[in-house]
Amino acid sequence: MNNYRIYQNVQIGNNVQIGDYVIIGLPPNGKQDGELQTAIGDHSIIRSHTVIYAGTKIGYNFHSGHQVTIRENTEIGSNVSIGTGTCIEHHVTINDSVRIHSQAFIPEYTILKNNSWIGPNVVITNAKYPNTAKTKSTLKGAIVEENSIVGANSTILPGVKIGKNSIVGAGAVVVEDVASEKVVVGNPAKIIKNINQLEIYKEKGDKS
Repeated sequence: MNNYRIYQNVQIGNNVQIGDYVIIGLPPNGKQDGELQTAIGDHSIIRSHTVIYAGTKIGYNFHSGHQVTIRENTEIGSNVSIGTGTCIEHHVTINDSVRIHSQAFIPEYTILKNNSWIGPNVVITNAKYPNTAKTKSTLKGAIVEENSIVGANSTILPGVKIGKNSIVGAGAVVVEDVASEKVVVGNPAKIIKNINQLEIYKEKGDKS
């Protein structure tokens, strides 16, 4: 007996493991069962109590922790991992090889590019003026560029771009764009050095 629910118009790839009490293809408000197509790629592992809304497309080798929520019309690439208790809102774009740790919040219109890394308890925001008449019409997602690292407990403000190969230190509050190859810390976050000044990357020669 299967202890999970799969709605209509859901495509499940080969060798996909689905845990107990998982829900896949849940229709959002205003949509009927099966109206939006949902797809899960080959060799994925979807752990217990994960909920994936209809209209979401996920590539191969996807891993979710327990109790992950992924809202409708989200695009997720291949080799992506999302940790326990994380919430991904609707219309989010997550490219290949992205790692999102536990209890992160990724709101609508966020873009996470290839090989970016989001630490635990990171909060990305998209509403410059919450709880106003124009909140919904003025939402603007943040962009985390390729190979960037956002440390634990950081907060990223609406519309901010985190440049390629950059690092946001743990607990930082990022209020403006971060240029590529920079390390920022603090509240508000400020540049403290270039990425190639970190010992670990000096040893390797680069951040790749």
